[in-house]
Amino acid sequence: MPDVGPTAVLPSRPLTVGEVLDSAVLLLRQHARVLIPAGVVLAAAEQLLLYPLRIAAGARPPGFAFRLEQLAPYWLLLAVGAATEAMIVLLLGNPAARAAGAALLGRAARPGELLRPAGARYGATVALALLAGAAMVVLALLGPGWLVGWALLGSVASALVVDRVTAPRAPLRAAALALRAGCRAAAVRLLGYLAWWIVRVGLALGGFYGLRALGVLDLSDPAWAAPVAGILWGAVNAVAYPALACLDAVLHLEGRMRTEGLDIRLSRAPAGRTEPALLAADR
Repeated sequence: MPDVGPTAVLPSRPLTVGEVLDSAVLLLRQHARVLIPAGVVLAAAEQLLLYPLRIAAGARPPGFAFRLEQLAPYWLLLAVGAATEAMIVLLLGNPAARAAGAALLGRAARPGELLRPAGARYGATVALALLAGAAMVVLALLGPGWLVGWALLGSVASALVVDRVTAPRAPLRAAALALRAGCRAAAVRLLGYLAWWIVRVGLALGGFYGLRALGVLDLSDPAWAAPVAGILWGAVNAVAYPALACLDAVLHLEGRMRTEGLDIRLSRAPAGRTEPALLAADR
């Protein structure tokens, strides 16, 4: 069994909220070679998608604040942004979940293992990401409803690739785990999002105004300001999205230990069982 001391990436016991957040950061550090490059690609694609919507909404860089007279297109921009965030974190949750599963069993997954198609269920992951994106667009258009969607969908990738449930069951299992123990996982996921949102805003705005103060570029010109702000937001998100995916993976396994006794099951597992069999949810 893995070490349960303070140096363990994911101790095999129920964790405090602080330990969950620490484990997510440790997991990201351990697998940054895979997760950060994937985050760069997906965050760049998101910025390319959002760029014309920001122009149409008249959103002003670097924070892309809205103008009241263009509230409708800006609302659509927010909804699409909420959807792309959910989709990217779910896609990154696939390798993050497999990395967390290996960490729970006391080893560090190799980079090739996280990218290997065998057992990854990439097709189902993409389909569920598209479904989650569509749901988030609708919920975001309704206002604060996107918070509910964000809180409930964190375990979708982990349910799919670690628990090995069917694709139709994965969102239902994710929601069920999020609501257990007084909605603990849902609340921690929202807390993690808020913490990283503050970090993202601080770094993106700080980088923009720092460049402007240095006079590196004429950032008073919208032709430069918008793409530069997009690059900065993409760079920050390239780290934040993998971090949120790692948080989801840790929360999922911690929730199973807390409410399903996964840690006890692992301690009593007979020798010779494969990792997928050890971590798969009971059918």
